[in-house]
Amino acid sequence: MQLPSSVTITEVGPRDGLQNEDGYVETAQKVDLIERLAATGLRRIEAASFVSPKAIPQMRNATELMAALPRRPGVIYVALVPNETGARNAIAARADELATVVSASETHNKRNVNRTIDESLAEIEKVAALAADAGLPWAGYISTAFGCPYEGAVAPEQVVALAKRLRALGAYAIALGDTIGAGNPVQVSALIGTLQEALPGTPLRMHFHDTRGTALANVLAALEAGVDSFDGSVGGLGGCPYAPGAAGNVATEDVVYMLREMGIDTGVDLDALAATARWAERLVGRTLPGRVKQALA
Repeated sequence: MQLPSSVTITEVGPRDGLQNEDGYVETAQKVDLIERLAATGLRRIEAASFVSPKAIPQMRNATELMAALPRRPGVIYVALVPNETGARNAIAARADELATVVSASETHNKRNVNRTIDESLAEIEKVAALAADAGLPWAGYISTAFGCPYEGAVAPEQVVALAKRLRALGAYAIALGDTIGAGNPVQVSALIGTLQEALPGTPLRMHFHDTRGTALANVLAALEAGVDSFDGSVGGLGGCPYAPGAAGNVATEDVVYMLREMGIDTGVDLDALAATARWAERLVGRTLPGRVKQALA
């Protein structure tokens, strides 16, 4: 078994994590969180999503936030954009990279962005053109790749078809989202293998939620399949407003701990990250599910 010697982690707590919090987090607090995360050695941080404030009120200060962020050499601030308007706003706000999202199931896509899958892909084509004009890379996220809260099982063929269309539009990487934490290691290995066969050489990123406690096991399965890029959320912040019952993303500090103990480099200071996770608990006013933060307290 050949495991990667290093792994890239994209920290999604400031966006995917905070979007599910009921209490509004002010811009200065979000900047503080992102600065603390960057100080740990994390070099990819999903800072905000440029969506309608009616849809996700927590993200209504996205433009203000991006303008307020101190720029650190080597740190990439990613913006999630659902449509052409969001892409224009993110580019104007000096995002370093864009992320688009489409669900592998029609029902979730309709609930999440109020579009059919084909309508989302047509909008992503416009985003891709704007990104190309701005010289920005963009990644294509496929949500509900391992199961849908409304439709149940998702056919691997549907995921592969979407990945092919996103790559054809110019996505430099494909990210597979286990939106409701339904995936298991055998399923993860099989889907990655199918994608690698269908789209050889395509960079893959994994985005696991920990609803059923399988996220770390799924990270290991993906590692064994050759994936070296993962999303994590500090403290395990997160969920999905349009996936009832979904828990937060796998805690970044838990992933970093596991990888460190396996001899895999992340470039992240684990003690500083655990301290940031404990600080994030005070920020949102509740106990977060990440485990390592308490073990290192």
